[in-house]
Amino acid sequence: MSRIVVEKVPPLDQGQPPVREIGADLYALLIFALVIFAGCLFGIFTRPGGHLSAFWPANALMLGMMIRDRRLASPAGLLAAAAAYICADSVDGGALATTLLLTAANMAGVITGYLFLSRLDAPDRRLARPLSVLFLVVGTALAASTAGMVGALVDPFLSGRSVMGGWVLWTVTELVNYIAILPVVLTWPDGGRPDRDASAAAARRALPAMLAPAIALAVSGLAGMLVGGPGAIGFPVPALLWCALVYTPFVTALVTLVFSTWTLLAIAMSYIVLSIDSNDWSTLMSIRMGVTMIALAPITVASVMATRNELMRHLKEMATRDQLTDVLNRGAFRSRAQQSLAELSKAGLPAAVLMLDIDHFKEINDTYGHAVGDRALAAFARLAARDLRRGDLIGRLGGEEFAILLTGASCRAASAMAERIRITFEQVSIELDDGRKVAATVSGGLAVADPAVADIDRLLLAADRSLYRAKQQGRNRIVSGGAGADPAPSDISGRVRRVSRAGPG
Repeated sequence: MSRIVVEKVPPLDQGQPPVREIGADLYALLIFALVIFAGCLFGIFTRPGGHLSAFWPANALMLGMMIRDRRLASPAGLLAAAAAYICADSVDGGALATTLLLTAANMAGVITGYLFLSRLDAPDRRLARPLSVLFLVVGTALAASTAGMVGALVDPFLSGRSVMGGWVLWTVTELVNYIAILPVVLTWPDGGRPDRDASAAAARRALPAMLAPAIALAVSGLAGMLVGGPGAIGFPVPALLWCALVYTPFVTALVTLVFSTWTLLAIAMSYIVLSIDSNDWSTLMSIRMGVTMIALAPITVASVMATRNELMRHLKEMATRDQLTDVLNRGAFRSRAQQSLAELSKAGLPAAVLMLDIDHFKEINDTYGHAVGDRALAAFARLAARDLRRGDLIGRLGGEEFAILLTGASCRAASAMAERIRITFEQVSIELDDGRKVAATVSGGLAVADPAVADIDRLLLAADRSLYRAKQQGRNRIVSGGAGADPAPSDISGRVRRVSRAGPG
């Protein structure tokens, strides 16, 4: 395989943390504290009299951010979080002693959840496996129980409930908050650019199918408000499962969060009338636990679907790509190239097909072994694919022969691209295990078609004829021809440069 040696330059003042990194850490801590502060204020404003908040997102946000960014799981991060909790409760006018006890309960739960969930594999932390949700439930149950233990000591002074009653209500309330919010934080995209291979027209065609589950969820939620009764919170379940089948885990988690938040707030504000005593703490416990169980179902289904989709993607890759060179195999190249040619023909754009063959490849295999030949194939495929544009296709037709479809390329542009690939590969050495280097060249045949030609087999045949002429004329060159009446070829490679070779061929 070709090797590029890059000299490493030691950084200045090695051992001292760069100022930029310190600034990034401080910025992360500031955002961390602000998010927790905002989550606390939201929970305080949804706190009905005599009860815990109807929805308290701060703890789940803190836990999720610590798992996603380990810098926050530090003494500085914990101090920033504690300050956010205390400041938010001070806005509500809470007594200092009560504020400190509530902060201790919140942070104890978060730390317990972090100690468990941070030890999971990365796919499980991102809810990318079928059992990931089970691990999530165990971790959040531990976190909620720990917060409940501390909260049980505070709750009798706040509401007059027993220690056991306070523990149960705290635990259930924390659990529903974690299950609703934490999946959104854990599955939040990393910020990479989305896959744009799908055309805009295909995306527009898929839009109604993507919107349908969300519309069904909104309609079922409205129906629950109109009908009311204890079963109203179960109306959206079919729509939630539909969302899980269609959307990604992140979008499903986001939809589930909206459902959980709306349901708890609607009940607290009497938008959903359950015809039961919602002031009884045991009733609240039952409602919140029911919402938690409902939220788990779509998240679990979405994780299973994500695993299934990844498996299908992998199987599709295996079926369409050459395993050695990671380019399209013969069948996939012909199929996709034919489709691209049809689209180019409708748009009135030209196309070119380039067939490339590594010179004296059999001699490389016979002299140095098939492992070196495989290295040569992989190196060539990597170099050839590197210069291609969006929309171009490259495939391995078999052995040492490759084909490239250059979409919308004029004769001059296609010739320049072909020559650039030839020269680049000519200048690369394949390094053996014993330090020796093997140089190889490539010959190519180029067929340029006008917009009326939309037959990949015809273009491949014309390019193959030009490739044969390149071999006859001495190799290490590109010969071009048309896809029609077999015009006289033209040698566009110029003077062939001789390179030193470590072996025959």
